[in-house]
Amino acid sequence: MSPFIISGFADEIDADFRTQLNGLNELGIGYIEVRGVNGSNISTLTAAQITEVKHQLEAHGVKVSSIGSPVGKIQITDDFAPHLDMFKRILDTAHTLHSPFIRVFSFYMPEGEDPSLYRDEVIDRMGAIVETAKGSGITLVHENEKHIYGDTAERCFDLMTTLKADHWASAFDPANFIQCEEEVFPKAFNLLKPYIKYVHIKDAQADGQVVPAGYGIGRVEDVLRALKTDGYEGYLSLEPHLGSFKGLAQLEHTDWVDSLEEGGLHTFRVAHRALQAILNRI
Repeated sequence: MSPFIISGFADEIDADFRTQLNGLNELGIGYIEVRGVNGSNISTLTAAQITEVKHQLEAHGVKVSSIGSPVGKIQITDDFAPHLDMFKRILDTAHTLHSPFIRVFSFYMPEGEDPSLYRDEVIDRMGAIVETAKGSGITLVHENEKHIYGDTAERCFDLMTTLKADHWASAFDPANFIQCEEEVFPKAFNLLKPYIKYVHIKDAQADGQVVPAGYGIGRVEDVLRALKTDGYEGYLSLEPHLGSFKGLAQLEHTDWVDSLEEGGLHTFRVAHRALQAILNRI
């Protein structure tokens, strides 16, 4: 039996939540990383809407692997208090949807400035988020994302070791490291290996354009082989970015996004097949 459990950002299938779940059913994927629901971010939904999401998940037999939240995806100079309040609501959402993980970020840095100038503020803010989740039973996984404090392997390592907690871990994203001109394997992987509890399946070419797993320079197969050898048992969350979808321009601030054709189940299926091919080999 594979130690890996496939999940994914199904808002790349369609904005409509039922269509997302139908697509996952068709592909035989039993988990979802919830991000966009009927065109709105999960963080903006009311309690009643979250309850409806829960009912739809149950009706389709799909479970939640993680909440794909936007926590930490604001400027480090923005007001933090309302953002922390939003995180508290997302914690409630995670409990309602029985999600074991919440994906978070570590704040955008002012353009052209040295991230080290903002380290103390980042640590204070991330520390408050980690402390708020203490005792919740939910693990926060930090995604390495371009232009945030934790966009390089070294600064991700800094976050992991400075804020060390049982419910604080890394969501490893190969494509994002490539887009930050970081070597994915072995450098970034070996540095963060002790902290990896979640993996995003996203590969990229040297110019940063996202491609199916195994078609870029992200060494995805090597990463998964190493994880399997190390006894990793957990989620691989498909984040294809192979076609345009609602919200992509806000996630990828690069020119290649404009050249993408409309995405949907067909592009999600391409990403799924590429991952399955790698898993079959290992």
